Amino acid sequence: MGAYIVRRLLLVIPTLLAIITLNFAIIQIAPGGPVDQAIAGMMGMDFFNATDRFSGGGSEVQQATTPSDEQGTRTSRGARGLDPAVIAEIEAQFGFDKPFWQRYGIMLKDYLTFDFGDSLFRARNVIELIVERLPVSISLGLWSTLIIYIVCIPLGIAKAVRHHSKFDVWTTWVVLVGYAIPGFLFAILLIILFAGGSYWNIFPLRGLVSINFADLLWYEKILDYFWHLTLPVLAMVIGGFATLTMLTKNSFLDEINKQYVMTARAKGATEKRILYRHVFRNGMLIIIAGFPAAFISVFFTGSLLIEVIFSLDGLGLLGYEATLQRDYPVMFGTLYMFGLMGLLMGIISDLAYTWVDPRIDFEAR
Repeated sequence: MGAYIVRRLLLVIPTLLAIITLNFAIIQIAPGGPVDQAIAGMMGMDFFNATDRFSGGGSEVQQATTPSDEQGTRTSRGARGLDPAVIAEIEAQFGFDKPFWQRYGIMLKDYLTFDFGDSLFRARNVIELIVERLPVSISLGLWSTLIIYIVCIPLGIAKAVRHHSKFDVWTTWVVLVGYAIPGFLFAILLIILFAGGSYWNIFPLRGLVSINFADLLWYEKILDYFWHLTLPVLAMVIGGFATLTMLTKNSFLDEINKQYVMTARAKGATEKRILYRHVFRNGMLIIIAGFPAAFISVFFTGSLLIEVIFSLDGLGLLGYEATLQRDYPVMFGTLYMFGLMGLLMGIISDLAYTWVDPRIDFEAR
C-alpha cells in the first residue's frame, strides 16, 4: 500500500501542472485583463464597456491598431487620454511587461514553494486572503457534508430494506421535492421566514459570528457559531439529500439481492446480522467513492450563492470577485489550492476503501 500511495502522490505533480497550464492559457486569451481594468478605473469608465473597447470591440481601437501591434494599442489608449508611459508603468506594475512564457515560468517557480504573490487589487498576500476566508468555507462545507451523510445513509438503508413500501414512496417524494428546490431560492425563503424578512426574526442575516464573539463564554461561543450557521447550512443541504439517499438505497438494494445474502439467510443468519456484517461493507464502497467529489463540490462551488445571500466571506465569493476583477494571483492561487485538495481527497478515499473492505488491495492491482 505504501508504494501505491507514493505513486499517487507523484501523480499529483503532473496533474496540477496540467491544471495550471490549461487555466493560464485560457486566462491569457480572455479579454479585459487587470491592466485594462486599471486603465478603465483611471478613466472613470465602466469596466465591462471598457473591456470591449480595449479588446478590439470598439471602433476606436480597430482604426488605430491591429491585435498584434502592441505599440499601436498603447497609442490608441493614449489618444483617449492616457500617456503611453503611464500605460507602460501600469503594465510593469502588474507584470504584463514580460512575455507570457516568462510569466508562466515565474508562476510555476513560485507555486513550487506555495508563493502565490500578492493580490493585484487588494494589496494583500494571496495566502493571507485564502486563510482569512477558510473558516467560512470549512464551516459550510464540513457541516453540510456531515448532515447530508448522517441523514442520507440511514435513510437510504431504510428505504432499501422497505423497498416499495409506503415509507419508501413518501420519502422518495420528499427528497425529490427538496432536490427540485434551488438552494439560493430556499435561502431567500428562510430569510423571509426566520431572519426578519416578513415573519420571525430568529436567526442573524450576516456573518459567521456575532460582533461581541470574543467577549462570550466558551459555550456561548459555540451556540453563537451554530446560531449563525443554521440558515446557510439548511439552504445548502436541502438539495443534497436526494442524490446520496437514492445512491445508498440502490447500492444496498443491489447487494441485498445477491446470492451471498440468500446463502446467509439459508444458514439461519438474522436480517440484522446480514445487513450490518455482510451487506454494509459492500454497499458502502460506492458511497465512499463519491465522498471526495461531494465534499469538494459543497466545500467550494456549492457555497457561492449562499455566501452572497448571507454575506459570508468565503472562498467561493473570493474566487468569484477575483474573476470579475481579473485578479490573476488570487484566481490561480485558489484554483491551485482547490485542485490540490481535490487530488489529496481522492487518495484519502482510496485509503477509506481499504478501511471499509480489507479485501481491496490497490498494491496488488
